[in-house]
Amino acid sequence: MNTKINLARGRTLDFANPVIMGIVNVTPDSFSDGGQFLNTSAALNHAMQLLDDGATILDIGGESTRPGAPDVSLEDELRRVIPLIKAIRKQSDCVISIDTSKAEVMRQAIEAGADIVNDVRALQEPDALETVAQYPEVAICLMHMQGQPRSMQRDPHYDDLAGEINDFFSQRIAACEAVGIKQSQLILDPGFGFGKTLKHNYQILAQFSDYAKLGLPLLAGLSRKSMIGNLLNRDTKDRLAGSLAGALIAAQNGAHIIRVHDVKETADVLGVYQACKQGVL
Repeated sequence: MNTKINLARGRTLDFANPVIMGIVNVTPDSFSDGGQFLNTSAALNHAMQLLDDGATILDIGGESTRPGAPDVSLEDELRRVIPLIKAIRKQSDCVISIDTSKAEVMRQAIEAGADIVNDVRALQEPDALETVAQYPEVAICLMHMQGQPRSMQRDPHYDDLAGEINDFFSQRIAACEAVGIKQSQLILDPGFGFGKTLKHNYQILAQFSDYAKLGLPLLAGLSRKSMIGNLLNRDTKDRLAGSLAGALIAAQNGAHIIRVHDVKETADVLGVYQACKQGVL
């Protein structure tokens, strides 16, 4: 597997060791930190802190995708994310990801300095494929979701969990290639919590390496999610230990990007893991 993705301005995203994607939600209603960083200045300070704490990627989102989340207008999403991306880019050459499914948000975010499009709908919304295809130095994360955010947790069912997710990935990879997007630009995310039961989520985590069969980098995003809260009976604010356990297991099973809220603590866990793995003691 190619462990590097080439980005704009001669930069490279290297997955020789797992990297951390820090979450910056510019939303009023995200399940964990909604409303905390609606102000661009507060969001910028938070983003800079995540970089200091060890994040390689900042994932900027202006629309919550939690179960039952209401739709956000194009205008509102642009107003939330574009000023922040521009502000981050003025201060840092870090890797910026835009968490969106809207083609126009993708376009404006890339023009403002985003390096990755992180799409929970895997470029299935109108014009998304064609828009991203215009930017060959932008990476794309394709996530699997069964159903839609408002209804995805209503009795999700699979006959073959890993097989169906990998079939979906194969179909989306083919759709990308059909418009000129190269596989070397792609990242895959099996989508913890997106149309999955508690059992499905832990099956994905335990068998995360099943999703490496397509030869592309893998993203694991389970930070503070209900799969941790429901298992351990913990409120969102008390899910750090469970999130760190999930991050470590994902890394051990082949995750290349760990998407988290708690960057500093995750960096410590991965630092110890990598030292043991490499024999640097």
